[in-house]
Amino acid sequence: MKHLFAALCAALAGTAWAEPDPANWQDVLDEANGQTVYWNAWGGSTTINDFIEWVGTRVEEEHGVKLEHVKLTDTADAVSRVIAEKSAGQDADGAIDLIWINGANFSAMKEADLLFGPFAEALPNWQFVDVDGKTVTTDFTVPTEGFESPWAMAQVVFIYDSEVLPEPPKSAEAIRDWAAMNPGRFTFPQPPDFLGTTFLKQMLIELVEDPTILQQPAGDDYAQVTAPLWDWLQDVTPDLWRAGRAYPQTGPSQLQLINDGEVDMAISFSPGEATTAIANQQLPESARTFVLEDGTLGNASFVAIPYNASAKAGALVVADFLMSPEAQLRAQDPEVLGFSTVLDMAAIPADDRAGFDALELGVATLSPAELGQALPEPHPSWMTRIEADWAERYGVGN
Repeated sequence: MKHLFAALCAALAGTAWAEPDPANWQDVLDEANGQTVYWNAWGGSTTINDFIEWVGTRVEEEHGVKLEHVKLTDTADAVSRVIAEKSAGQDADGAIDLIWINGANFSAMKEADLLFGPFAEALPNWQFVDVDGKTVTTDFTVPTEGFESPWAMAQVVFIYDSEVLPEPPKSAEAIRDWAAMNPGRFTFPQPPDFLGTTFLKQMLIELVEDPTILQQPAGDDYAQVTAPLWDWLQDVTPDLWRAGRAYPQTGPSQLQLINDGEVDMAISFSPGEATTAIANQQLPESARTFVLEDGTLGNASFVAIPYNASAKAGALVVADFLMSPEAQLRAQDPEVLGFSTVLDMAAIPADDRAGFDALELGVATLSPAELGQALPEPHPSWMTRIEADWAERYGVGN
């Protein structure tokens, strides 16, 4: 019996050791070679889809990892899939290997122990990440603790047609007043689309009496704190595009409305999106970008690996490549994505730094100085409750 117990312990220990360890990177690369990684990521942007396809080409060329982009309309769908697998006892060979994730979805998976890791800080390219100057170790106030790795920085900007709107409104009050004078010329994506919810959070941060309260979980004072947002929406909604009876479903849909001359400005979470859209003939050459006078929200995009992923080693390789100077430079190119980098320019090799220094950000992209300091994201609980309340009050069909 003693020998049987010892054998069982050894078998269990062997199972634990079988998990890939990013600290032993060559072992990870050996295991990853030949794996297929199913990356569940938002699929609503052609430029992002093309970038993910390029990532797949590069990791297959370099490491023999095949990348399949599972296009999502809502990241919560991937979270629900992992939860369903756990409920069914499927603790290995899961359908999802990597998720583009942040905010409430990350918080929910972390709290439910649905994530593999910690892994991020052991990845080879972590040495280049700007951990002091950028918000890459917390996600909507929740410590990441190595359970997700960053691959892009984002900050809210507003895109507008400068020929139609020479002086755009740069505060919540100014947007409300401008919308009243120009009915039908503004809208935002329909929550729970992340940009639609982001717009609601951006307005709340400006309208709330003390924005620091949003750094804590929403509590019994939720109704009191959010009352100014609902008052503002009550004023502005009748003056939105189609009188608030319909909303674009995605960020790219907003840009199409600008290009079609139906609205005059749109929210974006990518400072370089306007320049990229001009290059792709999705916006007129007169498109420009601005930020609100009191600042705008900023955060990082992360990837995480489910606890039961089938190709953990391959997922680690993809996560690491996304933080590489090569991938970061391509993502920042305004003709590709125009995303801001997560890297510390002082930490990367000189040849790579020269590539960033030579990159032209484009006519519609604000410089870091023009963007100003990004405002912190609220705790995820505020977003969850605001989304539900907005759907009850303003959801299409209500």
